Amino acid sequence: MGVPMSLRLPSVTGPHPVGCTDIMVGLGKEGSFFRFYYPSASSCDQQHPLWAPSTEYTTGLVSSLGMESKAAQYGASLILGRSRIPVSWNGPILHGTDKRPLIIFSHGLGAFRAVYSSLCSELASHGFLVAAVEHKDGSACATYYFEDLPHTHSQGHPQKVWVPFRKVDPGMKEFYLRNYQLHQRATECVKAVRVLENINAGMIESSITVTDFQLHNLTGRIDLSRVAIMGHSFGGASALLSLVKDDIFRCAIGLDAWMFPLENAAYPNIQKPTLFINNENFQTASSIQKMKKLNFGQEGAKIVTVLGSVHQSPTDFAFMTGYMANKILGPRGTIDPQICLEATVASALSFLYKHLVLPEDSPKLLKLSGAIRDHLIEDVSSADSSKL
Repeated sequence: MGVPMSLRLPSVTGPHPVGCTDIMVGLGKEGSFFRFYYPSASSCDQQHPLWAPSTEYTTGLVSSLGMESKAAQYGASLILGRSRIPVSWNGPILHGTDKRPLIIFSHGLGAFRAVYSSLCSELASHGFLVAAVEHKDGSACATYYFEDLPHTHSQGHPQKVWVPFRKVDPGMKEFYLRNYQLHQRATECVKAVRVLENINAGMIESSITVTDFQLHNLTGRIDLSRVAIMGHSFGGASALLSLVKDDIFRCAIGLDAWMFPLENAAYPNIQKPTLFINNENFQTASSIQKMKKLNFGQEGAKIVTVLGSVHQSPTDFAFMTGYMANKILGPRGTIDPQICLEATVASALSFLYKHLVLPEDSPKLLKLSGAIRDHLIEDVSSADSSKL
């Protein structure tokens, strides 16, 4: 008998405890929905949120991986449905009046807002506000919105409507579906910023807020002059297109970005600092060349590779253990998940502190230990070849 599979996420290592909440604004698919991570004041009364808040997410996850059996769905619900994120649910935001830089995060294909909790929490522990968007374009394993449905007995009491994962239809060219979704995803990333702009200004919209977090505590606390966009895989392409959609984003980070859905016409318009943190086995030579096409000023896109990592390494699934994990997720990579997380965060922080021009009194960056350096290779052909 093997060891049962489990998902145990690491505690944050930055100088701040972390809180998180869910924010949903507006009815219908046009609304905005994201998980919000923030540096929190220490709290004795800590409730850790569930990683998967409902069975629709666990069922959608295994279905998006091609496993439709009831046994797989039940097993995923049993294991992932009990896992919790080691942050404070609705905890108080860090005391003070200082403004915090903002990161909008876009998830990958078949994921949802909690799949990158370890990464988003770690960034928040270093002083960032992080809004992890849950996309409604059919690329999430599952998501939902609320809507006043006509001809029902619940008018005035919006009903939850689930959006399932959308697979490519037989005979459909994948590029056309993914490019359409990509533009919706980038629009949703911009919407998340607009929502937070209003909250920062004290304009709390008529909204459906999934939790009891007091939004007015964010008034005046978001530094809208320092906003970055970040994403994994499909979310990496979404981050790049977001740079074109709205000028509020000062820079972008793509984690093993899936370059396929981004049309060629978009590349000349991406003129802001971009960092690609790639894993070892996913990118093709063609994708790398697309990354190198990006140009801003006299510098090109910066590209680093995390040795021993695989495409799923930036997700929380890297911390899944047990005899079933490899069967479900495929090859796991040889790098220790904690080292991979530290390498990703250290690389991202170094880039963000430079291009968001963060003040000197900000919390110190993670230092690159020998173990981390041994797993990072920078593309020496990048125009910006400075050391991390």
